[in-house]
Amino acid sequence: MVLLVAALGVKTFKLRGAAARALPILGPVADFTLTNQEGRAVSLADFRGRVWLGDIIFTRCAGPCPKLTRQMKDLQQSLPQGSQARLVTLTTDPAYDTPSILKAYAAKFGADAGRWQFLTGSKTEIAALAGESLKLTALEKIPAERQTPEDLFIHSTIFVLVDKQARLRGFFETSGDDIHPDQVKARILADIGRLESE
Repeated sequence: MVLLVAALGVKTFKLRGAAARALPILGPVADFTLTNQEGRAVSLADFRGRVWLGDIIFTRCAGPCPKLTRQMKDLQQSLPQGSQARLVTLTTDPAYDTPSILKAYAAKFGADAGRWQFLTGSKTEIAALAGESLKLTALEKIPAERQTPEDLFIHSTIFVLVDKQARLRGFFETSGDDIHPDQVKARILADIGRLESE
């Protein structure tokens, strides 16, 4: 199930040709400290001066999460060699997704630990970053509504873009009837390049 960004009161922007467009400033990202797949503390300061792209998944997910992670891997491989952009994946399931679980998941998808951080922490810490700053939604399903043992969360299936000043600058829908992955990828890469040149 895709949670629409519009429900959060945030406008989405569709790709219309190759015309350049201004990227809106959608709000600041608040400071945070979480733990990455290497067991190291990671804070907002680690991303200052860099553009970064984020999403939210959980490793036990049998639904959209593997697809999102494959798309992120494709972006990792497609970033220009000189790019300093970083990728950030948050977990909705911190009780299960420990650093060692995230490290194995990251390795399964060929994540470069120097460029792509998988972050965990307390539910409260993750909710603050994901929901309040990045406008990513994650809702735990009640047991009676779960169709399989892995059907634990309903969560956003979008990527979010943050600039070098830690300001939210864009949303990218990743699935849906009228979503073309190659166009989404091209737009993300173009917008990363635009923000890196600011």
